Amino acid sequence: MTNDKRQMTNNFIGLAISYIYAISLLVIGEGLRRLFGVKPDLTRKVIHIGAGMWAFGVLLLFKNWEIGIIPFATFIGLNYLFYRYRIIGAMDTQDSSPGTVYFAISVTLLFGLLWRPDGPVDSVAIAVAGIMAMTWGDALAALIGKRFGQHKYQVGSSIRSWEGSAAMFIASTVVIFLVLLLLPGSSLSPLATPLSLGWAFLTAVVTATFATLAEAVSPHGTDNLSVPLTAAGVLWIFMQVFKAFPITSFPV
Repeated sequence: MTNDKRQMTNNFIGLAISYIYAISLLVIGEGLRRLFGVKPDLTRKVIHIGAGMWAFGVLLLFKNWEIGIIPFATFIGLNYLFYRYRIIGAMDTQDSSPGTVYFAISVTLLFGLLWRPDGPVDSVAIAVAGIMAMTWGDALAALIGKRFGQHKYQVGSSIRSWEGSAAMFIASTVVIFLVLLLLPGSSLSPLATPLSLGWAFLTAVVTATFATLAEAVSPHGTDNLSVPLTAAGVLWIFMQVFKAFPITSFPV
């Protein structure tokens, strides 16, 4: 089998696995709602986290970014239909926002702009860190804010809790730090430049701060756009600074 045919076969298998995974998430969410009475607020977050974590599945299965973004790109349209007609009760209720559509847009946009597995520079760690801030930070902010949020504040039309924002900041710091520390230079992103532990942590704290602020001021549902794009933007700026001033010239 030639390399082109092998690559085509691998891409087909990757797409098939991606769609099976996505359908499985929806089935699990709907099963939890119908069979066990789990509230849509929780099943939505189960699907949200599961979908976000598939970013690593995409990196594992695909070697061409143009093909790898197809699964998330197609769900821009599918999620709109699900939202418009409330097809999946575990994901969309009568008061839901089009956040699932924004989710798919964000992932597609970040991967499309930053993922270059063939080089010369692969910035997919920036994309994945932004996606993880949305995946874990935003989800835990909503869950903890709803369950434990006693101290409310309002920015414009957005009402948040300090407890939820604290969860957002902590979770985002942790996941961004882990992505920056472990993903660059790994088999999933061999062309990316790794950061030292100290710089990865400092970068994660600063990025998580901006992501938390973005989540706090975003109207209902739009945080699935503002959080990952803000986080990725801050990280991109950091990386440009690191390129201009090599890390070794900074005090650690």
